[in-house]
Amino acid sequence: MSSKLVDYFNKQPRIGTISTSGKDGKVDVAVMGSPQMTDEKTVVLGTGSNRTLANLHENPNAVYMILEPGKALMDWKGVRVYLKAKDLATSGPVLDTYKQNIAAAVGKDAADMIHTLATFEVVEVRPIVDMGQGWEKSI
Repeated sequence: MSSKLVDYFNKQPRIGTISTSGKDGKVDVAVMGSPQMTDEKTVVLGTGSNRTLANLHENPNAVYMILEPGKALMDWKGVRVYLKAKDLATSGPVLDTYKQNIAAAVGKDAADMIHTLATFEVVEVRPIVDMGQGWEKSI
């Protein structure tokens, strides 16, 4: 992976979706704007006490998808970043710093909704429309 992915992933403003499933296989998708790549192999995401978090406790696998519409389907840009949760921190200095940064960026109310800081390992990256092209061509 490259710093191109990190730059694209962290570009603002942007929004994406995170998909998770519990041990029962029921899938959930949630709109999230706060995930950040801290390096080429790590993503952090602040989440409330919600379905996404409940699913991650049961199944550490997730996909974060960023979409940028184009004039036609093949003009759309974006990536699907496959993730595996490594840590779900509910306290500590890393969570505190994350919440402080969110408060500075979007306000204290948003920061107060964060219950857990999920740290993920990047497992795979795929383009939005996978026609055998590399993800680099889709961003």
